[in-house]
Amino acid sequence: MSSPTQAVEVDGDKLMQFVFRAVEEVGATLNSALVVMGDKLGLYRALAGSGGLTPAELAERSGTAERYVREWLNAQAAGGYVSYDPDSGRYTLPPEQTVALTEPDSPAYLPGLFQTALGSVIDSPKIADKARSGAGFGWHEHVHDVHEGCERFFRPGYNAHLVQEWLPALEGVVEKLDAGALAADVGCGHGASTILMAQSYPSSTFVGSDYHDGSIATARERAESAGVADRVSFQVAPASAYSGSGYDLVTMFDCLHDMGDPVSAARHVRSTLKPDGTWMIVEPNAGDRVEDNFNPVGRTFYGFSTLLCTPASLSQEVGLALGAQAGEARIRDVVEAGGFTRFRRAAETPFNLVYEARP
Repeated sequence: MSSPTQAVEVDGDKLMQFVFRAVEEVGATLNSALVVMGDKLGLYRALAGSGGLTPAELAERSGTAERYVREWLNAQAAGGYVSYDPDSGRYTLPPEQTVALTEPDSPAYLPGLFQTALGSVIDSPKIADKARSGAGFGWHEHVHDVHEGCERFFRPGYNAHLVQEWLPALEGVVEKLDAGALAADVGCGHGASTILMAQSYPSSTFVGSDYHDGSIATARERAESAGVADRVSFQVAPASAYSGSGYDLVTMFDCLHDMGDPVSAARHVRSTLKPDGTWMIVEPNAGDRVEDNFNPVGRTFYGFSTLLCTPASLSQEVGLALGAQAGEARIRDVVEAGGFTRFRRAAETPFNLVYEARP
């Protein structure tokens, strides 16, 4: 027998606090589109170092319509992205925001993150349909903003940390790369990490792989432009079937948790490594307990995990769906199930954890 529903007393003050918080979040959602708009139209770059511009001046500098620019500026000022001087009617991009919004080589560069978020929101109705049945939605099915945005967001972090901190944190790897090693970069996407390593270690040879043919086509173009195509090759292949063997180093950047069958991928890595080889796994920063991740970074990654990572895994065989906040313990389980006997956390940043696995 069902029990009668009991009335629940609502605290009016708490209700309105939540309503205003929700309104703020709607503004933040809209701001993702506005940041991408400002990036694509060159509005931030035109504001940078200008000393302050009126809407008309910014429109003229950026080749845009003043009426759109005025509303965009007011939205940015209301959100604290630009500052406004009511006496002069000018808007200024503060130096900190200038770094975060206009300097692509800075590890604090953010437009790619917003672009990925916008692409995820655009695709969200399709993900909602999949959630009814539990079916997956492949990486290749997402809009271009997801692919381009991810590379633009992760690349500055790789540029800042990969060669300077992450690789040196691995036992004996830098020495091998300096002497001339064979390395595989699995799930390489547009090849940013592969090309960076090739530029940093000219004596070594690198093989990038990804199951998404569009990303591999971009990676090949980037390698040619970077002048490293003689030592870098790219192949379209899943993580459990990339070609080659005798690798000194295998890397995976922010992709293991996206795989349908990460254990099979781990076994394949193990089979392609030299006996003294190293597998470097870079994953989103996450604690092992759900509550460990109740913070701004964890919230963002859980959001991406719902719209990108989990659907990607579910679209593949097995569909283990580790999620973007898998945590160290679950990654360790995958690595050990793949036949590795040594596993440790080698380095970390606010956004990433770096693991070293050895046979």
